[in-house]
Amino acid sequence: MDLFVKILETERLILRHLTLEDAPFIMELVNDPDFLLYIGDKKVRNLEDACRYLETGPLASYEKNGFGLYLVELKETGAPIGMSGLVQRPVFSEPDVGYAFLPAYRAKGYAVESARAVVNWGRDTLGQDRFLAIVTPENRSSIKVLLKIGFHFAGMVRMSPDEPEIEKYECFFSR
Repeated sequence: MDLFVKILETERLILRHLTLEDAPFIMELVNDPDFLLYIGDKKVRNLEDACRYLETGPLASYEKNGFGLYLVELKETGAPIGMSGLVQRPVFSEPDVGYAFLPAYRAKGYAVESARAVVNWGRDTLGQDRFLAIVTPENRSSIKVLLKIGFHFAGMVRMSPDEPEIEKYECFFSR
């Protein structure tokens, strides 16, 4: 574990920086049918593509923003089960909470546990008092996660003119 930068620890999970060594896991996660349906096709077809995704996505975000998407591991076994973290999208001034888990680890509370920890970390460590989340209207389980961690519906948004509208959620903390 010395090679990895641990960001958060919860009761059951460890969230750490992704590395290029996580490329096989990323290839599996981003090609899951639900990931493709609800989040989108990241064009990851092989390990080289997975490394490119990591370099231009999470790893670049750590450098540029001081945060990003993190690998979620089971504390007990170290098994990678998903990603959870913050994304800084060019269209928003606030960070966007994101998460995705392999099918075997869904509906077990891991998304709620990791997303709540990420938001609290962002508030306490980064000093953020407002967070956003975007989700396709059909992704009811992801919407339930957001509602459970204190987000509320804030309207519809289009990420680009040629994309369909998606739901935007937000969460505020008073200082």
